[in-house]
Amino acid sequence: MVAAASLAVVSGSLLVAAPSQAAGPTAVGRTIEGSHPAWATPASDAGAVPASTQITGTVYLAGQDPAGLTAYATAVSDPDSANYGRFLSPAAFKARFGATSAQVAAVRKWAVGAGLTVVRTTDHAVTVKGTNSALTKAFGTGIHQYRVSGKLRHAPAGNVVVPASVSSAILGVTGLASQGPTVKPDSVKVSSGTSATDPGSKPADGLPTTETCSDYWGQKLATGAPAGYTKGPVPFDQCSFYPAQLRKAYGITATGLTGKGATVAIVDAYGSPTMLADANQYSVNHGDKAFRAGQYREIVDPSQWNSQDLCGGPEGWAPEESLDVDMAHGLAPDAKVVYVGANSCTDDDLLSAISTIVDNHLADVVSNSWGEIMHTSDNADITASEIAAYEQVFKQAAAEGIGIGFSAGDCGDSSPLAAATGVNCQADTSRAQANWPDSDPWVTSVGGTALGVSDKSGRYGFETDMGTLRSNLSADGTSWVPAVPSPFYFGGGGGTSEDFAQPWYQRGTVPNSLAHTLMTGAHSGHAQRVTPDVSMNGDLYTSVLVGMTTDGVYSEGGYGGTSVSSPEFAAVQADAMQARHHAVGFANPSLYARSPLFRDVVDRQAQHSTTPLSSIVDFGVVGGALKVRLVAFGQDTSLNAVRGFDNATGVGSPTATYLNSFR
Repeated sequence: MVAAASLAVVSGSLLVAAPSQAAGPTAVGRTIEGSHPAWATPASDAGAVPASTQITGTVYLAGQDPAGLTAYATAVSDPDSANYGRFLSPAAFKARFGATSAQVAAVRKWAVGAGLTVVRTTDHAVTVKGTNSALTKAFGTGIHQYRVSGKLRHAPAGNVVVPASVSSAILGVTGLASQGPTVKPDSVKVSSGTSATDPGSKPADGLPTTETCSDYWGQKLATGAPAGYTKGPVPFDQCSFYPAQLRKAYGITATGLTGKGATVAIVDAYGSPTMLADANQYSVNHGDKAFRAGQYREIVDPSQWNSQDLCGGPEGWAPEESLDVDMAHGLAPDAKVVYVGANSCTDDDLLSAISTIVDNHLADVVSNSWGEIMHTSDNADITASEIAAYEQVFKQAAAEGIGIGFSAGDCGDSSPLAAATGVNCQADTSRAQANWPDSDPWVTSVGGTALGVSDKSGRYGFETDMGTLRSNLSADGTSWVPAVPSPFYFGGGGGTSEDFAQPWYQRGTVPNSLAHTLMTGAHSGHAQRVTPDVSMNGDLYTSVLVGMTTDGVYSEGGYGGTSVSSPEFAAVQADAMQARHHAVGFANPSLYARSPLFRDVVDRQAQHSTTPLSSIVDFGVVGGALKVRLVAFGQDTSLNAVRGFDNATGVGSPTATYLNSFR
């Protein structure tokens, strides 16, 4: 998430600043201690921004009865409640809990009166823009420049003050400080081809010179390779999966469910101009039906795209978009799919995309394959203001019967040790921690597994936790570099949150040993939220095929990450809605109530031996040299897949029994 150094002014949320941190309303206003970023120190202060500089900020609206919203969202999501499933329409929600016209008018009047320009007004926020003098008048503090790591950044020179006349109408303020780290997709490309050819001629070490993969686990064995984790032949890695195999592995095929009647929404940044054509080509290539007329739609506005250099632009996000659409359509072939492309990868734009879906009830379940850490080494932590703004929309979604899921990340416990060698980690992590936004109690955190199938059709074989170690074959073919056991390379996110208390639905399922032990090893006197909630295939080396057009040419390649798992589970929920003939809504309460129906994923190494499960990944000759990897599975940093709920795979992976329980 970006703008992590934004200012926090929070009111009307369960996640407000503690009384010791925030003063109550006075004649002057209300101040939230700590809204001045920690990195904006007196020593780095380079003075006020130029007088002509225009700075944009977002003022989030508190709405009505936040405590009542929490209670209502809980009741309609709890299978044990008499109000379970009694969801509100968007209009009913707005009338009961949304910002009133008086609140909106008051905030706009205050902003304009201070000399700010109102750029945009929605049901959730008022976006304002102005010079330093206008911002100073509005927020009680000016905007200064600060030299941080050799670069100039801007931020409020002191804590933001919201006038008493509008304090009750304001939930939070973001965007007045320079942008921080950007959100990245939780996926990585592993291969550009899907060849499963038989071994060709072999050099002295016995490895094939052409790309080789297995149709199912153990089909083909590599002999003559350097010693690795086990003695004797090692299985060649499986070929990248396609949707029909995943449907069979997770029992979807056996249920006959296709997601008919449900709608899955996907949120990423920007948008691909060839998405529909690519998805249709992908489906037909693998024996599935293309989208029928009206089954797929997208909401994108290229005229509003911004921060493309910062975010990687549409080209950088196109693989994630393609992955998400392919998996959602593939595991729920008859569900409608709506893609909503945020105008950038900034917090405000991503939240705006989610809000568009929720405000207009465009879908029944939403998949988000992006996220970040909450606590950084450069004082760019997620703020209370950001949390409050997102959580308000998450609760609105629950009240309206919309489930929201997030990928759990690809850096295991997100510790500095993992980030030092992990391929998809955030380098500025300050400590082992659960990620954001998936650790929020009002969303479903979707973790990853490594799936092994027992035949080419996708019959389920086994799963272990998503956590890989990787070594390369040496140039002379006689050893693995680095030597085994190699460092952490890629793994599903999870862990105990230090920021969120244990939600009601985790009680009785999550072991106390997890709920009371933070990722740093410190003991918590209060039970805390633990992620992930559920998991599905996502390992980089049990990858899925993804189709997309690049430079006018359509091709397919293998991708892995919890970015795969999130749209997979969203599709599973669409299938469950078809079985139930009714929206499921916020998934977690019913998910935990049905936890015995999930397949318990346990680390294969712990189950069967003292050595990790491993495979050889052969890409054939690339650039004149043999490109071969040795991969060990189930090595997810400090996270462990054990019997029962765990912090690597949650309650486990879905089954036909889980889906049939909704009938």
